[in-house]
Amino acid sequence: MASCSAALRALGHDPGDAPEITIGSPLEDILRILLAAYGDDRIDQAAVAYREHYGHAGLLGSEIYPGIGAAIEDMRRAGLRIYLATSKRQVFAQRILQNLNLAMHFDGIYGSTPGGSLDHKPELLAHILSDQNISVAHCLMVGDRRHDIVGAHAVEMRSVGVLWGYGSRDELETAGADQLVEQPADLARAVLSMVNG
Repeated sequence: MASCSAALRALGHDPGDAPEITIGSPLEDILRILLAAYGDDRIDQAAVAYREHYGHAGLLGSEIYPGIGAAIEDMRRAGLRIYLATSKRQVFAQRILQNLNLAMHFDGIYGSTPGGSLDHKPELLAHILSDQNISVAHCLMVGDRRHDIVGAHAVEMRSVGVLWGYGSRDELETAGADQLVEQPADLARAVLSMVNG
């Protein structure tokens, strides 16, 4: 949110007048909604300002949800390979996971790249499957927004919607999540039951 405000200020807008937004959508979609309230269509300029702020300070404010570290460790001990698929820039995602001491638990960290070729979940997930030579039958996507669920289904991957993130139960059910998980403490068990089931 601080980086969105910084982007609005960089374009000469008062962030106090910005509409409420929901985190988790691709950056350009978020900026389009924010800028529309000001009658501004400078999405590319806003994205540059956002990423400049986020790369210097915003990403360091990321916090891990309680219980996620233990869930990831449980899945790793069970022999699962874990990849991050985020709409954030890949370089930011790597820095966030390193800052949170989680990077070592991931077999790969994937995110958007300059040029926009991997900005949307279907393309990003297809890229990971191809890059890692993984059969879609052996994977599932865990996410908190409809983009995660829809992206997974677009590449014929199963999906788990988590209810502690930015998306609501209704959003995840409407998107067609194959399973919902209420608490981080239940994540590893749910994932392992789907993978082994």
